[in-house]
Amino acid sequence: MPLQVSDYTWQQTKTAVFISVPLRGVCVRDADVFCTENYLKVNFSPFLFEVFLYAPIDDENSKAKIGNDAIAFTLYKKEVAMWETLSVSGVDKEMMQRIREKSILQAQERAKEAAEAKAAARREDQKYALNVMMKIEEEERKKIEDMKENERLKATKELEAWKECQRKAEEQKRIQREEKFCEQGKQTEEERNKLKHKSLTRIAASRNLAAKGRNSENIFLEKLKQDSIPAPRSVGSIKINFTPRVFPTALRESQVAEEEEWLHKQAEARRALNTDIPELSDLKEEEKNPEWLKDKGNKLFAKENYLAAINAYNLAIRLNNKIPLLYLNRAACHLKLKNLHKAIEDSSKALELLTPPVADNANGRMKAYIRRGTAFCQLELYIEGLQDYEAALKIDPSNKIVQNDAEKIRKIIQGTELKS
Repeated sequence: MPLQVSDYTWQQTKTAVFISVPLRGVCVRDADVFCTENYLKVNFSPFLFEVFLYAPIDDENSKAKIGNDAIAFTLYKKEVAMWETLSVSGVDKEMMQRIREKSILQAQERAKEAAEAKAAARREDQKYALNVMMKIEEEERKKIEDMKENERLKATKELEAWKECQRKAEEQKRIQREEKFCEQGKQTEEERNKLKHKSLTRIAASRNLAAKGRNSENIFLEKLKQDSIPAPRSVGSIKINFTPRVFPTALRESQVAEEEEWLHKQAEARRALNTDIPELSDLKEEEKNPEWLKDKGNKLFAKENYLAAINAYNLAIRLNNKIPLLYLNRAACHLKLKNLHKAIEDSSKALELLTPPVADNANGRMKAYIRRGTAFCQLELYIEGLQDYEAALKIDPSNKIVQNDAEKIRKIIQGTELKS
């Protein structure tokens, strides 16, 4: 049974009550203090201090100090007044029990309210923190999107600038060709005039000689005429072999004009050879052949020596810049080395040379579209990449690999649009 503490002391003012409860060996860890507006209890085994207060107090602002073998309470009154006694008088056991139960219920309700308020405050803090994190993530996402957009615009500008340079270069080449053709025409006309002048001079000289020797050569005239008449030609037959068609398509489906133009361009490309290169003096004859250099580049590519393969294709292009496969193969090397803008340039140049579009160059055009589309996608220009993959599918609609890659690009574009 606990020992009731009765040797306590108390003092008061109009606003506060000061109670000192002596408890030998009391400490914060072992003391159990319970206080409401009408009830105060201290349980420190085996001691028990209990008081039913004379008037209500402000239990939230009241204080207790534990130490030096005592507990000192500072209880603030709710009403400014002097108490007659510390404890209410005339309290029986039933009333004491009711006061205890009421105090416990009040304490439980207050603890529940405090817990709910704390939980509400924690929820508000979490909501605020979540809003802050969402705002930070939104700013980061916007920053990343802006960076992507800037990179896309930069790549687009570079591509447009490259196209403009290519157009100017083609225009310059066309002007140079026209000037060269004009110069050749003038030289041909001059040579023709010289030949005409020589022939006229020769005819005039022969006429003068004929006039001078006409009298002395009359006796031989008939014989000379007979000798100058050639014998009749012998009868015979000439066999003519026609070159077979390169494009095995039916006449109703054949694009004759485009096919003939493609054949003409291929023939011109084989004849176009630039030998005015200083480095050619140290090369063997076979090394001056663009086809030989192309085969060498292909072998180096198969060995994954991409830089050496690019060097071989570069020299072949300097020798003959009209062969589309050289640009197409060099684009594959640039893709392997992540030189994405150069891969786009070479693929575009190959597509320019692979015109007009016919069945014979369909495979080359499809490879050019795929390589340029791959470079665009690696630059995160997915819309441009999808356009090239769709162009490749128009050439070969049944290609499952290209279909799957195009579908992946569409999903990436849809995901980007959903995020934005």
